[in-house]
This record gives sequence, C-alpha cells and structure tokens, in this order.
Amino acid sequence: MAADRPVAVNADPFADIRPYRDDEVPAVLARLRRDPEFASVLVQMRLPRLGRCCPPLARALVRLAIGRVLRGVHTVEDFQRLIERHLRPHMQKVATTLTVSGLERLDRTRAHVYISNHRDIAMDPALVNLMLYGNGMDTVRIAIGDNLLTKPFASDLMRINKSFIVKRALQGRRETLAAFQQLSAYIRHSVLTEGCSVWIAQREGRAKDGIDATETAILKMLALSRAPAQDVTQALDELRLVPVAISYEFDPCDRDKASELHAIRSQGEYRKGAHEDLQSIYRGIMGDKGAVHVAFGAPLPSGLPSAEAAAAVIDREILREYRLRATNFAAYSLLYGADPRADALRAALEQADWAASTQQFHARLADVPEAESDIFLAMYANPLRRRLELDT
Repeated sequence: MAADRPVAVNADPFADIRPYRDDEVPAVLARLRRDPEFASVLVQMRLPRLGRCCPPLARALVRLAIGRVLRGVHTVEDFQRLIERHLRPHMQKVATTLTVSGLERLDRTRAHVYISNHRDIAMDPALVNLMLYGNGMDTVRIAIGDNLLTKPFASDLMRINKSFIVKRALQGRRETLAAFQQLSAYIRHSVLTEGCSVWIAQREGRAKDGIDATETAILKMLALSRAPAQDVTQALDELRLVPVAISYEFDPCDRDKASELHAIRSQGEYRKGAHEDLQSIYRGIMGDKGAVHVAFGAPLPSGLPSAEAAAAVIDREILREYRLRATNFAAYSLLYGADPRADALRAALEQADWAASTQQFHARLADVPEAESDIFLAMYANPLRRRLELDT
C-alpha cells in the first residue's frame, strides 16, 4: 500500500485568486511573450491593416514589441513602473485635464479599502493607482471579476498588475459562499496583515446608467471573514473604507453602453460578442475622456449601525465628491428642461470651456440612434439628478 502524501503545512489559501508574487514574474512574462492569442489581439488593436494582409508579419512585429517593452521587467514593481511610465503621458493625450482631490484625508501610514464608483473596467483603478503613486503612496491591489479573465493572457496581465480575482461564474449556494469567504479573507489579510491597500468597486459591474449606488452585498462580503466576536460594522471599521469618486467628462464607451441597455430594454437581454470585454477595456483606455477627476472622500466614520447605513454614507460621499461637468448639465437640460436648482449649481461650477464642451457633447449625441438617445442622455444626467436630490 502506497504511503500517504504529506500535507503541505504552509499551503497558500489564496493561491488561485491572489496577484502574482515577484518570484512568479519571469514565468508569467515568458507566457505572455509566446501567447498566440495575446499577439493576435494586439494585432487587431494596433496593426489591423497589416494583420489582414500579412498576419505572420504582424504577429512577429507584435512579439518583438512585447519583448522590447518587457525588457528590464523582473518584479511586480518593475511592471507597475512600466505602466506608470506609459500611462501618465497617455493621459495627456486622451484627457484635457487630470486632477485629484482629498489626498490630505488619507492616513499614509495605514492601508485602506478604497471603494469606488465604477465607470471604466481598467481606467478606474488605474487612475486611483496613478494618483497614489504620483504622491508617494503605494499602489493598491485591485478586485477584478473573473468574467474579464476568459483568456489566460488576460489573467496574467491583470494578476501581474496586483489584481486579484473575484469569482462570479459559480454554481450553487455553497460554492458561492466559499468563494466569498475566501475573497473576504484575502482582502482582510491584505489590509490588516500585509498592510496593502485594496481597490474594489461599489457594485458588481460598471454603472452603465450613470447611477453610482453601493451594493450592500459588497459590504457584507467584506465582513464575512470577521472575528467571531465582531459584528458587521466592527469588521468594516477595521478595513478603514475610503469612498472614491471618479468622473469623466466623456465616457469613451458611452454609445456601447447605451446600445447594451437599449437591447435589454427592448429584447430583454444582451449577449456579448467574442472579446467584447477586451474591446471595452481598449476603448476605455484609448478613447477621449475630456476632463477627468479623482476624488478621495472622507474615510467612513466608525460605529455605523449597519451595512445599509455604511452604503448610504458611501453613496452620499461619492455624490458630493463627483466632479460635475458641462456634459452632465447639457444632458439633464435635454431630459428634464429648465431647473432653477441645476442653474444655481451650474453657476458655481461653470468653467471657461463650458460652451465648447457642451457643443462637443451635442455632436456626440447626434451619432446616437434616436431609440437609444434617452438612455445615452440619462447616463450623463443621472449624476446631476441624484446630486440635486441629495442637496434637497
């Protein structure tokens, strides 16, 4: 009879979801360099004409470019420095301004859970990282759904960039609960044991309709790994939650989101195409954003009575800190007509480029099919509508 296999004493309970460690980076980069699907996707995005007429040459050029870009990357920090070195000048091309507020509210000596509104798959956490890194603070570990990781190269790219996996494609209540417990334990381990901050969206999926609202299920998940003597709010207090409001003057994926929501409204469902999430990531990164602002809100006060109360505080803070633009007021006016409350708020916010921004928004709206125009307008109007509701 064969001897029993030894049980690993220090088995990693988070191995299947955590970001990659430095010792894993060389193997990951080697996989990325030789992955044919990764090369093909880059060809479609960067060299579409050459890809159609001479695919082998296009793939060869892309592989050479990958090797050149990744030369000198040996650790996770090396990879993040590479991202920062390319992202900052890129933002100067796709955003008219990039501003930040609220950094003085953060305790630089402690880790936080940054809970953010969610409009763009890749750019939301990337901008939080850019603002923190540029101000001498460590970058965050990023929660990302496994629906975005259908290809091995996508998983490698995300996990080498300090992303950890949120398992969504699960069957059965027991399996789902186990995954949420593992996720909760990993976030708590990151913040309290390893001193690493975490970014997580306030809801599952992007707010395609422009309504930024916190799902209490997210907060209850964060508390699943609490100590036996703790209640939910005590567990949340330990994680030091900080609301973050990210605002884009223009959403590069706005027309795609309007089409998706229209399909759901008219047909009852929307079926994504192959590589659609990757295309959304690319469009979100490369598209025109206008003025962009990242606002770090006030950390949540301790002693809130429930997860619902915590969600309400997060929502209010994100609505107050969200930087409203001419696009929000133009859309609100077209949907709801004149409103003295909006006029008063606009007078306090109006900037020199207001007229040009409004004109650009109307040109953008002109390209939207008439059946989808109300959805498109609501996407931009909802932040202002909810802010007015909050103020009153």
